[in-house]
Amino acid sequence: MSVRPPIHGDVEAGFGPVADAFRRNFDQHGEIGAAVAVYAGDRPVVDLWAGHRDRRRTKAWERETIVPVFSSTKGMAAFVVAAAVSRGLLDYEAPVARYWPEFAAQGKGSITVRQLIDHQGGLSGLDQVVKLDQVADLDGLAKILAAQRPAWKPGTRHGYHAITLGLYQGELVRRVDPAHRSLGRIFAEDIVEPLGLDFFIGLPAEEPIERVAQLAATGGLDILRYERDLPLRIGAEVYAKRGHAYAALTNPRTGAPARAARREFLEVELPASNGVGNARALARVYGAAAAKTGALPIDNAVLEQLSSADTADDVPAYDLVLHTKSRYHLGFRKSRGTFRFGTDKRAYGTTGLGGSFGFADPATGLGFGYTMNRLGMAVLDDVRSRNLREALLRCNP
Repeated sequence: MSVRPPIHGDVEAGFGPVADAFRRNFDQHGEIGAAVAVYAGDRPVVDLWAGHRDRRRTKAWERETIVPVFSSTKGMAAFVVAAAVSRGLLDYEAPVARYWPEFAAQGKGSITVRQLIDHQGGLSGLDQVVKLDQVADLDGLAKILAAQRPAWKPGTRHGYHAITLGLYQGELVRRVDPAHRSLGRIFAEDIVEPLGLDFFIGLPAEEPIERVAQLAATGGLDILRYERDLPLRIGAEVYAKRGHAYAALTNPRTGAPARAARREFLEVELPASNGVGNARALARVYGAAAAKTGALPIDNAVLEQLSSADTADDVPAYDLVLHTKSRYHLGFRKSRGTFRFGTDKRAYGTTGLGGSFGFADPATGLGFGYTMNRLGMAVLDDVRSRNLREALLRCNP
C-alpha cells in the first residue's frame, strides 16, 4: 500500500474542503504529483502541491514545479485573443479574412473570428502532414493553414480543434499585433510578466527542463482502478487512422502525450496544446478575469462577453471530434449539460488532456487551477478535477 505524500502549501480559512479533496485524490485516485490553486480575484486562497514529479516517485513535486497542461493552454490563448478584441485589433463577429486575406481560400471567406475560436470552422484537421519544425516556421505554416479546406460547412456544426485552433489563433493575432509578435510572445509580455506567472507557451531556452514534471500514462490495472470514462470511440478512430478524431489529434505530429515533457516539443508554440506551467498561474489569470480586478489587459466589457451565455444554441451540441456533447464560447468551454463547473452558467474555462483544468467563476470572483502528471483518460471530466471543483463549491470563506 502506498503512503500518502505530505501536502505542502497554504489554505485560507473556509477552504479546507479543497485540501481534503486534494488528499483523497492521492489516497483513492492514483495521483502521482499534483497541484491545485484558487484565487479570489488577485488573492491566493488555496495553493497546494504534493507528490512526485517523476514516474518512479524519487523526485518531489516542488512549489516551482511546472508541467505540460495540453488543452488547458487554450484558455490562455483565448485571453490573448480577448486582449486583442479589447484593444480594437480584432472583432469577434468580423470575418477572419478581414485580417488575414489568404484565409478566404477554399470557401473560408465567411468564417468569423467567433466561429473559428468556437471550433465551428471545420478546420480541426490538416490535409498536409506537419512536423514540429514546420510549426516554428510561422510564414510557411500560415500558407498551409490558409490552404486548408473545411471538413464541414462552417458555422453549422462544431468539432474540437485540438491542435489546429492554436495555430490559427497564433497567425490571426500575429497579423493584427502592431509589432507582429507571436501569440506566445504576446502572452509572455502582456500577461505573464505583469502578473508574475510561471507559465509558458514556448518554453524559453534558459528555463531548465528539469523543472518540468515527467508525465505518466495510465495503463494496465490502473485503468480499472481509476478510470470510468474511457474514450473508446476516439481510440477506435485513432487506431483505424480515419475520422475527425484521428485528423484532429495526430497532426501536427507531436508525439505521444506521455513524452510531452521534452524540450523539442515544449520550445515551439502550440497555443492550443503545449503550454507548460502550474496550477497557481492558471488560477491567477482566471481569478483576475472572474473578479475583473484590472490585472489583465482586457476591459470589463470584453470580460462580460466571456461570462455571458454562450451563443452556440443554433449549433448542435454534439462534438464531431470528441463524440460527446459540449459547448464553446469565445475560445472557452462553458458549464453545460453533464459537464458542469463553477457556480452557474457564467463560468468558463478549458480542460487539458490527462485532467488539468482552469476556469473562472464570475459568480464568486474565484479562479481555479489544477495540474498533475498522471494522465487520466476521461474525455472531459476527470474525477480528480471534479472532486476538487465540487469541494470548492462547498467552501464557506
